[in-house]
Amino acid sequence: MLFLLTVSTNVRFNFFVKSFSENQNIKEKQIAITFDDGPVENSLKILKVLDRYNAKAGFFCIGQNIKANPQIFKSIIEKGHLVGNHTYTHTRKMGALSVSKIVWEIEECNRIAEKTAGIKMKLFRPPFGIVSPKTKKALQKTGMRSIGWSIRSFDAVLSSEELILKRVKKRVKPGAVILLHDNNANTVNILEQLLLFLKNNQYEVVRPDKLLEINAYS
Repeated sequence: MLFLLTVSTNVRFNFFVKSFSENQNIKEKQIAITFDDGPVENSLKILKVLDRYNAKAGFFCIGQNIKANPQIFKSIIEKGHLVGNHTYTHTRKMGALSVSKIVWEIEECNRIAEKTAGIKMKLFRPPFGIVSPKTKKALQKTGMRSIGWSIRSFDAVLSSEELILKRVKKRVKPGAVILLHDNNANTVNILEQLLLFLKNNQYEVVRPDKLLEINAYS
């Protein structure tokens, strides 16, 4: 039971669902930064920091937030960043949903994204990293691909910016995918310090679809 609980709450294990979480074969010093749970007002501050460092990132967006903040969603795309599907409601009951309900969560998020910005998203990140055989079936039905991460910052849980940065920095390596949250005010300063660290260590920050060599849209 403990084993099943562990693998179902960590998308990185690829136990139920094959997820793209890093590029282990890359030779260049490239890394990807991704953000979950936007778009929100704080996302605009994140975009300004990314602009200052000429960095491109990935934003896995909640459908309800796209509907509430359509201009911010479009700004993310206009600035050359990737957008992906993070379900419509970001329910905490993800593990208990039926296949049909997961399909609805994915398709409704895709629908509002296409209505708002005219794009058809192909990349999906499960809320809280929770996956199951039902998630696999839903992805097969919707034609989506799962995107995970290799470095989890815990910026949505920890309050200490120093601790978060220390955790991320010691795990940085070529081909890694970093998970942050653009709905967290502290993440703005964390991102600035992280980008400075990466710049000083000759890392190029690229979009996750480029790093993982996959298509973001159909």
